[in-house]
Amino acid sequence: MSKNFSDLGVNKILCERLKKTGIVTPTEVQEKVIPLGFDKKDIVVESQTGTGKTLAFLLPILQSININKDEIQSLIITPTRELAAQITQEVEKLSNDDYKVLSIFGGQDVERQIRKLKSESHIVVGTPGRILYHVQRKTLDLSRVRFLVIDEADQMLNMGFIEELNEVIKKVNPNRRTMLFSATVPKGIRTITLKHMKSPSTIRIKKKGLVVENISQISVSIGELKKEEVLEAVINKEKPFMSIVFCKSKDKVKEVFNYLFNKGYLCDELHGDLTPQKRRKVMKDLKDLKIQVLVASDIACRGLDVEGVTHIINYDIPREVDLYVHRIGRTGRAGQDGIAITLVEPKEQKHMDLIEKSVNTKVKKLYARVNNMKDDKGEIVIS
Repeated sequence: MSKNFSDLGVNKILCERLKKTGIVTPTEVQEKVIPLGFDKKDIVVESQTGTGKTLAFLLPILQSININKDEIQSLIITPTRELAAQITQEVEKLSNDDYKVLSIFGGQDVERQIRKLKSESHIVVGTPGRILYHVQRKTLDLSRVRFLVIDEADQMLNMGFIEELNEVIKKVNPNRRTMLFSATVPKGIRTITLKHMKSPSTIRIKKKGLVVENISQISVSIGELKKEEVLEAVINKEKPFMSIVFCKSKDKVKEVFNYLFNKGYLCDELHGDLTPQKRRKVMKDLKDLKIQVLVASDIACRGLDVEGVTHIINYDIPREVDLYVHRIGRTGRAGQDGIAITLVEPKEQKHMDLIEKSVNTKVKKLYARVNNMKDDKGEIVIS
């Protein structure tokens, strides 16, 4: 692994700005991608979230931007508004007001977006639908884009955005560099690489272990107890500083949130039915540490990157191992310890055993039971 970013070709100004944010050593994906980014090659990168891939594409982009040209030189396409906002924030962290960046996605005021687009940002970050909307209205000119990034391509496929993505790519300057990032490369993504990329180099970041060692994994067998009451007992026992409770659907998110809210917990919900204004408020409250428990669906959490999450609780057991890994990977970041707890119904135990075997990590088994029940309101304990 390189000792610093300058070894990869990153200029002194950006290295100093990285240092000010506490980043001095490149990750594996950054070490492999950044030199190719400077080499004007199309690249397909298979890499999980949380590996540092954002800087892997941002640093070559920022170093290639001509700040004296008021034109859109880079387009970054993401599946969710949250991820678009986070990438925009990363650019702003590395900018000394020299890079002009604009995020565009649904829920924002369209006329305000148009006014900002007229001011000619250097970098535009957005979701496929809103980008295509502006392209079709001719309020967004992509003819001079020199750097195209498609981030979390597999999630765009899962969320049904591939048709819009293809239409956007068709409008981008053909003499561009393209970088595509995806956790997996299924058939739908391979089609994009064949259709829109020029002999791309492929980089695969091997999983050195599906789950980082500093995440303690626990399963709680709930038996015949009510799951929401077991969840409450888990929260009372763990007293999380900041936690995310994952549910399988938005309806279940609403149900669990209402239960916890009525019990007096500092909690909020994140799911697809929220208005953009409400989503932004939830994100702000989470980052301002006003929320102890965020109840969320998987799709609504795509691209969510919040520091300080101490606990992940799987209210509903994930259907797939990759989803389990993706969920619990939101804790234990930046060298901090994390705890991941999965509530398991009797019929789900075999599936939980399969997950444990697949991640090749010991999952501590605990049990929920009613302690010293003297009446109908016995206390649930986890042990």
